[in-house]
Amino acid sequence: MRLSDLPRGADAIIDSVNDTASNDPVARRLRELGFVPGEPVRIIATAPLGGDPMAVRIGFTRFALRRTEADRVTVHIAENPA
Repeated sequence: MRLSDLPRGADAIIDSVNDTASNDPVARRLRELGFVPGEPVRIIATAPLGGDPMAVRIGFTRFALRRTEADRVTVHIAENPA
C-alpha cells in the first residue's frame, strides 16, 4: 500500500521509496530524510477532507508531505506497533 493510503493513526513499516523517473530528486530527498526500508511510520494528521498536506512521523521527527510525495512511499501495516 502507499503511504498516502495509510489511515491516520495506523502504524506501518516502510518497504521502499519509488522513483517516478530516473534520478528522481523528490524520492532521493525522501530517502535522505529517513524514509528508508524498515523504518516505522505513522500518519498523525491530515488536512480537512483528506487534502494536503499530511503530517507523518518517523521516529521522533515529524514531516509535512503532499499526497503526491506520500504516493512514492510503499508501506505495509506493522504487525507489532511500537
